[in-house]
Amino acid sequence: MIIAILIALYEQSCTDKNVYITIVAIVVFMIGMMQLSAKTPSKNQDKEEQDAE
Repeated sequence: MIIAILIALYEQSCTDKNVYITIVAIVVFMIGMMQLSAKTPSKNQDKEEQDAE
């Protein structure tokens, strides 16, 4: 994800910007964020488990 961010920022600083590289870097970053947030437990996880019982 860090590499995708760096590539996107580098592309924005270039004089001849390639939109496709920027889009791919953003997509890779978003996929990484989705995977990371899926691993993070919810704050309401304990409350939801108690309600199920």
